[in-house]
Amino acid sequence: MSSFFTLLVIIATTLSFFINPNYGLTLPSDVTALKAIKASIKPKTIPQWSCLGSWNFTFDPCSLPHRTHFICGITCNSDLTRITSIVLDPVGYSGTLSPLISSLTQLQHIHLAENSFYGSIPSSISSLVNLETLVLTHNSFSGNLPPLNSLKSLKAIDISYNTFTGNLPNSFNSLLDLRSMDLSFNIFTGALPKLPPNLATLAIKANSLSGFLSESSFQGLNQLEVVELSANGFTGTLKNWFFLLPSLQQINLSNNSFTSIEISKSTSNLIAIDIGFNKIEGYLPVNFQTFPYLSSLSLRYNKFRGPIPYGNTLSLRRLFLDGNFLNGKVPNRFFSDGSSSSPISGRFGDNCLESCPASSELCSPSQKSTSVCKQAYGSKKPRF
Repeated sequence: MSSFFTLLVIIATTLSFFINPNYGLTLPSDVTALKAIKASIKPKTIPQWSCLGSWNFTFDPCSLPHRTHFICGITCNSDLTRITSIVLDPVGYSGTLSPLISSLTQLQHIHLAENSFYGSIPSSISSLVNLETLVLTHNSFSGNLPPLNSLKSLKAIDISYNTFTGNLPNSFNSLLDLRSMDLSFNIFTGALPKLPPNLATLAIKANSLSGFLSESSFQGLNQLEVVELSANGFTGTLKNWFFLLPSLQQINLSNNSFTSIEISKSTSNLIAIDIGFNKIEGYLPVNFQTFPYLSSLSLRYNKFRGPIPYGNTLSLRRLFLDGNFLNGKVPNRFFSDGSSSSPISGRFGDNCLESCPASSELCSPSQKSTSVCKQAYGSKKPRF
């Protein structure tokens, strides 16, 4: 009988553990950190119905069930003692990120996207050694990035659409688990540092980065698939090694200041290349036609001249060559049965081409004037 009574006590205690919302489960230092995070947000920007609005500290954050308190915004571990993620709703919270977030040492995910957080990322965040994702996109964070080399578990970072400044930290290279990095639409300056070796997606669009693309920055990046570096200030030559990165599929280097390009024949996996709006001179790179999977190519608004060499590139579905000084005839393959309709989409206008039907969308806008084309080719008579 005594053993049966003991069993009943154990069952009752277990049930109260999960049913009683006042049962203290969460580590006190984690509760203190959550209080500090909420206190750093301007109360007027916390709607009553929002996640932060439900953070009522008369209850334990990890207690179950979540009916009217802590209904969203946090996740706890399996034994309901530690906070493992903070994912806030995008309702316009305005405030700073409390340095006490570093007390949440089991934190794996921080997601504060599409709010109005401001100020710098506290340097104490470097103590979150279990952090796997850091998403701060579409806020007003500013200042330099703190050292991140201790975040060995980090797999994805997205701090795009803020106002971060300074050089990119060399510590990125030590993040061996990092697969996705988006730092776009900030004010980062300087050159690219050596990048994380297992990176698959790199996006640093619309910053103020400059200098050459150095092979040492990309050394060993055998899993890199997507590179988005448009709207920066990169200069110099785009060299052949870059296009031969073994897993690369998509490149966007538009709106920079590259002046030349080197391409060899390749069995590259590249599908889409955008190098438009640069300052590249010379003839169009013929060897792009050897890339077996190349479907989209944009070389628009550079200073290319000469004929279009891509008439036999059967994989192409999108081709943008407008805004150069190309001459000669458009390859017949780009027009079905000699009509003005085209089997590909794109633009060939604003060049020095001949026989490009004005009725074809492919040939818009209209070609450059004869005087401009003659001036571009000097004494050599252009074909247009």
